Amino acid sequence: MITMYGIKNCDTIKKARKWLEENGVEYQFHDYKKDGLSEAQLDSWLDELGFEALINKRGTTWRKLPDDVKDNMDRDSAKVVILDNPSIIKRPLLDTGSRKVLGFKADEYQALFS
Repeated sequence: MITMYGIKNCDTIKKARKWLEENGVEYQFHDYKKDGLSEAQLDSWLDELGFEALINKRGTTWRKLPDDVKDNMDRDSAKVVILDNPSIIKRPLLDTGSRKVLGFKADEYQALFS
């Protein structure tokens, strides 16, 4: 089963969910704020994707972090920040079971599901 991870009120999530639904792709949605994020799940994402890719540096959550935290970010500190602020994860994170895709681009989804 395909799982989309994110936050329900995110505009990019809304676009991605709409694309999946219009293209008949079955998926389940996991809302970080409502459903939480386990440390084990985060560890697997950090191992596979790396903290640099996982963190959304364009969002308000990142901008609100103190400069010393941003400047000295490594895997361990990123893990703490993400567990405290899961909304800092780039959205959506789509898990197809065999692959993880960060962000939404219609042409990328089209290639993935065709």
